[in-house]
Amino acid sequence: MHLLAALRATPLFNSPWDGFTIIDLIAASTNALNGALLARRPDHYKNYTVVGIILMAFLGGIGGGVSRDVILNKVPAAFTNPWYVLFCTLAGVAGLALSYNTGQKFREGIFGIMTAFSLPWYAVVGADAALHAHLPLFAAVVIGVIGPTAGRYFIDVTSGVTAKQFVRGEWFVGTAVLASALYIFFDLAGLKIWPATILTVALAFGFRRAALRFRWEEPEPWEPEATPQAP
Repeated sequence: MHLLAALRATPLFNSPWDGFTIIDLIAASTNALNGALLARRPDHYKNYTVVGIILMAFLGGIGGGVSRDVILNKVPAAFTNPWYVLFCTLAGVAGLALSYNTGQKFREGIFGIMTAFSLPWYAVVGADAALHAHLPLFAAVVIGVIGPTAGRYFIDVTSGVTAKQFVRGEWFVGTAVLASALYIFFDLAGLKIWPATILTVALAFGFRRAALRFRWEEPEPWEPEATPQAP
């Protein structure tokens, strides 16, 4: 009886399951899966061990949420709610299984769909957390961008690859900006968190998939002039 009571008192069994937490867990889990799949891609893989791949899943899964919470001067939710650790671990294992049991074309298809799907969720929780912290709307958009992009930054830098945010791609940061702005708009319009989230995810997911399908990419500036070499 005492053991059962002690288990019920632990954070694993006593964690809140409000709308914000559920959305944040969806964001963390899907981004953890993306992190494991990304770490197994030829352009990122550096002979990582199984433990290394799981750690990459954690970087992708909770990296954005921890960055967001630290900026907002909060103890990161991933350190107070054990469900984040459990879900990210399971997502990392799932990513390893997919990379082992499926072909490259299938993995790339899953990765493309999941990155488009996961990105808006983290943007929503970032924007929502910033609004509840009474930050200005511009700051809420910035926090909404940090959530879904920070994890990818950590994985890219760890793998010795130029971070996705800084190179030409199919509106990676742009989709995060769009999702953050949409959620803020729906929130100001009076929608509750779940209707606002579903609408935001649907629209941002559609935009990201269209960008991937039709290769809409951020424009590059003109090439810098070559600096003359000293004789």
